[in-house]
Amino acid sequence: MRVMWKGVISFGLVTIPVKVFGATQIRSVAFHLLHDEDHGRIRFRRTCSVCDQEVGLENIVRGHEIEKERYVIVRDEELEALPVASNHTVDILQFVRGDDIDPIYFQRSYYLVPEKVGVKAYQLLRRAMAQEDRVAVAKVAFREKEHLATVRLRGDVLVLETMYWPDEIRPAEFDEIAEDVPVRPQEVEMARSLIDTLTEPWAPEAFQDDYRRALLGLIEKKAAGEVVEEAAPPSRPAEVIDLVAALRASVDQAKKRRGAAGAGS
Repeated sequence: MRVMWKGVISFGLVTIPVKVFGATQIRSVAFHLLHDEDHGRIRFRRTCSVCDQEVGLENIVRGHEIEKERYVIVRDEELEALPVASNHTVDILQFVRGDDIDPIYFQRSYYLVPEKVGVKAYQLLRRAMAQEDRVAVAKVAFREKEHLATVRLRGDVLVLETMYWPDEIRPAEFDEIAEDVPVRPQEVEMARSLIDTLTEPWAPEAFQDDYRRALLGLIEKKAAGEVVEEAAPPSRPAEVIDLVAALRASVDQAKKRRGAAGAGS
C-alpha cells in the first residue's frame, strides 16, 4: 500500500509519528468512453477559457472566485503554512463511546501505522483505548481540508475515520415522514417477528457484489463472441394491500431460506 500522508497523533503532550494508508478500496468495473463509430477513446483536455490553449498540470494553480471572474490565487506552499493545529497532526480533542456517534457522519477510513520511533507510544494509546472502550474525536488537515475525525481500534491497528462536519449533514425534512398514519399493533408485532427471523451474527464475508459478478460475466461472454440474450426488465413489486398477510408470508419465506441455508452448510 502507498503512504498517502505522514504526521503525528497528538495525545495530550504525547506525539506519535504515524503514516496513513487508505483502508478501503472501491471495486468496480471500469469503462472508457468511446466514439460509437470507430471506438476511439474520448479525451478530456484541460483548456484555458481565455486563450483556448491546452494547459499542462505544471501551469495550473488554484483560484478562489471572490467576484465574477476575479480570483485569489492560493499556492501549495501557502496551504502547507496555514497556522492550523491539525496541519500534519491528528489532534485528539476528546474521547467518547463509539455508539454515541451517528454513522451518518462517517466518510472514509484510513489505517494509522506508527513510525519506528513511535511504536511504544502507539501501543500505549491502543491498549488504553481498548481497556476504556473509547474512540477518540480528533481534527486532521489533509487534501486541502480540515476534517473532523475519529480514531478507533480495529483489531491491533488504529483507524482514522474522517467525518462530515455538522453543517454538512442535510436535515431530514420530508412531508411523507411527518404524515400521521395509523399502524395496528398486530402489524408491528409481525414486523418485529420478521426482524427477529432475519437477525443473524454479522458476517461480512457472506455477502458479495452480484452486480459486478454479472457485469464481468457479460463482458467475458461478449469478448468470447457469444450472443448475449437481453434479460427481461425486472417486474415492479405489487402494491401491498394487507400488511399483516405480507409480513406473515415474509416470515415464512425467511424461515424456509434459513432452513435451506442450514441444510446446505
